Amino acid sequence: MESPVAAKRVTLAQVAELAGVSVMTASYTYNRPGRVSDDARSKVLAAAAELGYSGPDPSARSLRRGTTRTLGVVLGEHLTYAFEDPQAASFLAGIADVCADRGYGMTILPITGAADDTERIRAAAVDGFIVWTTSDDDPILGAVRAMRRPAVVHGGPAVDGLELVSIDNRAAARAIGAVAFAGAKRPAVVSFPLSRARISAITGGPDTSGVLFPVTRERLEGYRQAAEATGVAWHDVVVAVCAHNDATEAERIAATLLSSTEPPDAIAAMSDEQAAGVVRAVRAARLAVPHDVAVTGWDDAAVAARLGLTTVAQSLREQGATCARAALGQPPDSGAASWSVVRRASTRA
Repeated sequence: MESPVAAKRVTLAQVAELAGVSVMTASYTYNRPGRVSDDARSKVLAAAAELGYSGPDPSARSLRRGTTRTLGVVLGEHLTYAFEDPQAASFLAGIADVCADRGYGMTILPITGAADDTERIRAAAVDGFIVWTTSDDDPILGAVRAMRRPAVVHGGPAVDGLELVSIDNRAAARAIGAVAFAGAKRPAVVSFPLSRARISAITGGPDTSGVLFPVTRERLEGYRQAAEATGVAWHDVVVAVCAHNDATEAERIAATLLSSTEPPDAIAAMSDEQAAGVVRAVRAARLAVPHDVAVTGWDDAAVAARLGLTTVAQSLREQGATCARAALGQPPDSGAASWSVVRRASTRA
């Protein structure tokens, strides 16, 4: 039969009473053991074991300290994305590096577009927030800002009162686009989604003012500038919008482009994962990279080196670490994060 004491949570005061010490001494046993004698500590621990006391309530202790020693990562994707997408995993590893060094934990807060997303932000027991790249109209940005805790957005959008960590996506897209589209007559882009609706589509170069994801918008602007510099009008550039950063989806949509009456002879993808899918589609169509179709990626992930992809190199791990330091009160250095173009065999000389 359950004892009356075990029927409800045992308090530290009850432990102190049984041990014959003050509540302060019992508290020091758990929080400042160096200030308690060996004899007193033994009495407190023996009383705790007899009563079934497991230690101070962590949530109550956090309230007293005014800190949870935890950072919240707001991820606008399905939770499995954090483990399946190589770049998301690299970004989270950078955050984890800083958290481990500072003695902090990390809580992933997946945002699905449901009505309770903002409530999940308000209920989060964290000291600061890191927001994975999202759209201009995402309501969680207002919810994070309203919490009045240190917060940083990765990639965008820029929000008053929140730090921003990002590369210059437009400049990088312009640079990689110049390499991808060199000598091409029918350039194409495999794109990230344009809005949180995540609608797949194939269209002529879109009006970028209506693109709600800043990262997508800036990269499309850069590709537009690169295409026009080669004499190709933006509306003549085919843009294949994928709902997710997924190689299989990119392969499927690239196959559709390549089977059209005017197939592209250059495809710039917004990630190495997408570019890997494009390469598979090119090979399945019995075409050669880069002779028939030049292909570029983005991120310089392991798959880029394996496939010989020309790509944009950036360190999402270092950007994750920068975000974590900013969320812990260390503002990021002025200026955008670094990037470079890595030329390999998937583009024409």
